[in-house]
Amino acid sequence: METAPEGDSRPAGRSDDAPEGFAASPPDRLTAALASLTGQVLDQRYQIDRKLGEGGMSYVYQAQEIGSGKQVAVKILIPRLSRDPASVERLRREATIATRLNHPNVCPILRLGETSDRLIYLVMPYLEGEPLSEHEARRGPFSVAEGIPLLVQVCNGLGHAHELQIIHRDLKPENVMLVPDPEEPTGFRAVVMDFGLAKERRAGPDVVKLTATGIVLGTPEFMSPEQIRGKPLDGRSDVYALAILAFELFTGQLPFTGKSAQETMIARLRGAPLPLRAVRPDLPSKLEAVISRALSVNPAERYGSMAELAHAIESSTSTGVLGKLFGR
Repeated sequence: METAPEGDSRPAGRSDDAPEGFAASPPDRLTAALASLTGQVLDQRYQIDRKLGEGGMSYVYQAQEIGSGKQVAVKILIPRLSRDPASVERLRREATIATRLNHPNVCPILRLGETSDRLIYLVMPYLEGEPLSEHEARRGPFSVAEGIPLLVQVCNGLGHAHELQIIHRDLKPENVMLVPDPEEPTGFRAVVMDFGLAKERRAGPDVVKLTATGIVLGTPEFMSPEQIRGKPLDGRSDVYALAILAFELFTGQLPFTGKSAQETMIARLRGAPLPLRAVRPDLPSKLEAVISRALSVNPAERYGSMAELAHAIESSTSTGVLGKLFGR
C-alpha cells in the first residue's frame, strides 16, 4: 500500500511541476491556480488530463499515474483545508482507514498525498459513469424496478464500510456513481464515493445557531438529527441519509421542506417527513413504511444495520394475498 511521502528534497514553498506562480502565491492565487491544472504534473507523480468537477472543498481531476500509466481521479483540497492542522490530521487518519475498503459498491482511496507546497490530495480509481444526481436530473424519478437494486447496492457498500468502523457522514446523490455494468439487471452498478474525506463546512448564520461550534460535518439536506446536533454518530446516521436519498430517488424531491436551512433542519429534528405515497401514490406501501422507519428521529427506532435495511428494501416489493387483491 502506497502512503503519502513524509518529506521532500525540494525546498518548502517550491514546486518544479506547478504552473507559473503556483508555489509561492497568496492563498487566493493558489486556489485560482488549482482550478486550472490541466496539462500540469502534480507532485511529480500524476499527469493532469482534465477537470472532472469542483466544489467548496476541493477540485477533482482525471489524471494518469506517470509510473504505471493507470487512469486515476485526483481530489485536491483547497488551500484553506490543507493549512488547517486539525483538518489534515483527520483526513490523514480517516483516509488511511479508507484504503482498506474493498467492495464492488465502494470506491476506495488509493493514496493520500501531500505536495512540497503542503497541498493535500486524494487518489482514487477513475470510474467511467455518471453521478446519481446527474442521472436523476436527466431522467427524473426512478421506477421501483430500477431504484430497488440500486439502493440495495448502496446498502451493501455502506455495510462493508461500517464493518470497518467507517461512517460515511455525507451520503448524497452526488456521492453515488452509476458505473455501466452489463452483469447488473439495471445495466449499471452503484458505487459509493468520497469515503475518508472529513468534510468541514462553515455553516451559514441560520445554521450556526443550531450547532455548538458553527461547523457542520456533511451536507445539511441529508444530515441525520444527531448529526445536526453534533452528537456521536454510528451507522444508523448513514441509514437516515440513505432514506432521504431513497425518497428523492423515487419522487424527485426531499421529504422535509422549509423556507431556510434552519427551518429544514428543525423539521428533521421534529420528525414528520412527507409520506412517500403522498408524492407518488403508485409506489408500494411497504416501501413507504421502510423509508418512514429509516427516517425516525430516534436512531434506536431505525434499522440497526445496512444489512437489515437492504433486506427491508428488497422485501418491500413483495406482496401477500391481500396485497395482490388490493394492489399493494
